[in-house]
Amino acid sequence: MTFIRSASIWYDRGLQFVRHFDGAASLLLRLILAPVLIAAGWEKLAGDNWFHNQMDAFPFPFNVLPADISWFLAAWTEFLGGIALLLGLAVRLMAIPLAVTMFVAAYAVHLDNGWPAIAPSDPPAFCIPGSEAYKASTVFERYVSCYNVNERTIEASKRLSIAKDILRDHGNYGYLDSSGSLVKLNGGIEFAAIYFSMLIALVIIGGGRYLSLDY
Repeated sequence: MTFIRSASIWYDRGLQFVRHFDGAASLLLRLILAPVLIAAGWEKLAGDNWFHNQMDAFPFPFNVLPADISWFLAAWTEFLGGIALLLGLAVRLMAIPLAVTMFVAAYAVHLDNGWPAIAPSDPPAFCIPGSEAYKASTVFERYVSCYNVNERTIEASKRLSIAKDILRDHGNYGYLDSSGSLVKLNGGIEFAAIYFSMLIALVIIGGGRYLSLDY
């Protein structure tokens, strides 16, 4: 019992010391999110208004707003919100509309594409329903390895394979593939869901101590 009590005391002391650095977690989240949001907002403000073609897919009440208003709100929310996160200014308040923006984007634009943002280039055989490998695999194997595989990504991997064959036959494939493997975008909710989760975390923890204007 003496050892347990002593360990508990040292643990509490260590925890008190670490809490002085808890603002680092918020800072890291803000530094990752800020450039993404600022760039997305600026792109919209510079003229990328695709809202007119997407409004029917938006969830209520966003689907009843005029497209120009939705575009205006989203663009300025991302642009100014990204700057606010970078500075650590009104982090909790700004993270809420930004999280809503990410949710709407995931729901309206990316949801039908499944989870992965990038299609796996060569999905395992047991991830393909109906194959012999699939029948022989376990639920655990498929859960661990096939979370980013669906009908869309399987088809994408086939098209990517054809594209690579064409490049090998008619292009400088070694040069094209030397700085990183060629991939095919899938456009799933992965990035939007991750950013949404990070923004919800900022709603809870705020801008953090020492390293934000909120502090």
